[in-house]
Amino acid sequence: MKRLLITAMICAAATTLFAQDTKTDSVKSSADTSNNGDIHIGYHDDDDDSMPWRHHRHHDDNSYPKASIGLTFSRFDLGLTTLIDNGSFTLSPQNQFLNYRSWKSSNVGFDVVQMGVRFSDVFKVYLSGGFDWTLIRLRQDITILPNQPVLTYRQDSIHYSKNRFSSSYLRIPLSFDIRSHEDDRGNRFHFVFGPEAGLLLNGRVKQISAEHGKQKIDDDYHFTKVRFGGFVRVGYAGWGVFAKYYTNDMFENSPAQKGLKNFAFGMTFGF
Repeated sequence: MKRLLITAMICAAATTLFAQDTKTDSVKSSADTSNNGDIHIGYHDDDDDSMPWRHHRHHDDNSYPKASIGLTFSRFDLGLTTLIDNGSFTLSPQNQFLNYRSWKSSNVGFDVVQMGVRFSDVFKVYLSGGFDWTLIRLRQDITILPNQPVLTYRQDSIHYSKNRFSSSYLRIPLSFDIRSHEDDRGNRFHFVFGPEAGLLLNGRVKQISAEHGKQKIDDDYHFTKVRFGGFVRVGYAGWGVFAKYYTNDMFENSPAQKGLKNFAFGMTFGF
């Protein structure tokens, strides 16, 4: 988790430096080509406040629609994850082995590429791609076993100071961004919602114990290969809150976990 946050901060710093180096050329390119309906390729986004660290800038060209495509570091989600077992926040008896520490089970994600069309000053549609991690901190001293026909665990006789069960996905959200006009400070309110698809990259069990030290075991652990859900983000300037809910089951080909779904909520940075 610490390594993940450090990596995200490094990406943010690198993106900021790149944006500062190319900001002038990107804005000029936008002004020169938007009347012709061209797509701008590279680090470019016509949202003035899409990142909290980006300087506010105005565009002289107010014609719409405007299309853009490029690299980004935005919609950085940092929140808590919650398991919903057939509509209940309480795990059923067959899923009690997944009993987790609520305040240490997290969801982290961010987008790295984006393409979209702004139809007016207050409405934009864009498709983006990024990464999303669900990190479940297990309470029990168990090991979830790899390469099993169904999700299977083993009760261990040693104590784990950390026992984390996680999945990582390539996330592909389609966003509908409704924003207010600029206020006196040059900022806007945002309401963003839409569907999201996810492609499984890998699952992982990470354990720390006095007996075995640090262990990492990678497998798919029957996590759903392709997941679908929806999200909403509400905020002001570059900061806000998010909620995400995935409509299909968290695991597949494991009948005992049928109906177990994933819900996440927390803070989001960079619209």
